[in-house]
Amino acid sequence: MEKEIQKNNNLIEEIKGFINEAKETVAITANSALTILYWNIGHRINNEILQNKRADYGQQIIRALSKRLTEEFGKGWSEKQLRHCLRFAETFQEKEIVYALSRQLTWTHFRTLIYIENELSREFYAEMCRLEGWTTRVLNENI
Repeated sequence: MEKEIQKNNNLIEEIKGFINEAKETVAITANSALTILYWNIGHRINNEILQNKRADYGQQIIRALSKRLTEEFGKGWSEKQLRHCLRFAETFQEKEIVYALSRQLTWTHFRTLIYIENELSREFYAEMCRLEGWTTRVLNENI
């Protein structure tokens, strides 16, 4: 039986390709879903709770929200993470753009891009990441 499989290396390579393709699809889908989740959270906090204003009230809301989310869902919902979500939705205001880019860029890419103040520079780096397949390490080095 083992000899039959060894004879047909094409079969093994094809099956390995299926497995790797499925893994990549799962990773892309999971990343995209998380990225959209973070945008939705930031958008909701900004537009419906803070109403585009920053004040002590906003800090209190984020602190309370972080506490409740951490109690319910565990680590990953720190005040810092919620501020990243908020900044993400403020920086990338159109959900359609986020959705399109989320299939090609990771959340770590976006987290780096949202702190580039100049919009043209930010768009340039996002496009280079998309076209050239830059890792976040390469993105940071080029910034």
